[in-house]
Amino acid sequence: MIRVLLVEDHELVRMGLSIMIDKAEDITLVGEAENGLSGVELAKQLSPDIVLMDIGLPNIDGIEATKRIKDFNPQIKVLIFTSRDAEDDVFAAFKSGADGYIMKGASTENIHTAIRSVNEGVAWIDPAIAKLVLSSIQAPSASNETRISNGINYKAGKSMYGLTEREMEVLALIVNGLTNPQIAEELTITRATAKAHVHSVLQKLSTATRTQATRKAMDEGLV
Repeated sequence: MIRVLLVEDHELVRMGLSIMIDKAEDITLVGEAENGLSGVELAKQLSPDIVLMDIGLPNIDGIEATKRIKDFNPQIKVLIFTSRDAEDDVFAAFKSGADGYIMKGASTENIHTAIRSVNEGVAWIDPAIAKLVLSSIQAPSASNETRISNGINYKAGKSMYGLTEREMEVLALIVNGLTNPQIAEELTITRATAKAHVHSVLQKLSTATRTQATRKAMDEGLV
C-alpha cells in the first residue's frame, strides 16, 4: 500500500483529492496538512511514501517544504501538485528535490499513475510542462561510445533528453520491438515498473507512441 500525505491549503481541493486517492486500492491517504510547516512536521511523524505537495502554501511554500523534507528523509518521495507552470517554479521544485510534477486538473487516472510512478522511483513530468523541461536540457559533452548493460546496447553520453541509464535501456528495448511484459522480463522488473519507465521515456522524448519514439531514437542516434 502506498502511503500518501497531502499538503494543500485549499479545503475543497483537499477534499477532492482525498476522494480521488480513495478510489485506488493500492494507495491510501495517511494525513493532510494545510500549510508548509505542518506538512514538514507531519512528514516527520508519519514517514509517508509520497508527499503530494502544493507550491503556494502559507508559512513556507511547497518548494521550501520539499527541501526540508528531503533534508531529514531523502527516502520520502515528493510529487508536486500545483497549477503553476512557470519555468522558475518548475525548476525550483526539482532543484529542491521533488521527484515529480503534476498539474492540478489532471485526471484521477493520471494522478494515480503519477503517484505509483514516483513511488517506483520513476520521475513523473506532467505533459503540460514536459516541453519546458526538455527545452532546457543541453546535450552532455560525454562521448558517444556504445555501452552494454544487461546485454542491451545503447549510446552512452546521449541523454540530452534527460533519460536515465535505465530509461536508455528501456528505449533500446522499445526500438527492438519488445512489449511491456517482455521489457519487464528482460530487465527483471515488475510489469508496472516497466510500464512506468516506458511512459517516462515517451514523455521525455515528447512522443505519443512507441513508433514515434523508435523513429526519434534512430534518427538522433540514441540507440
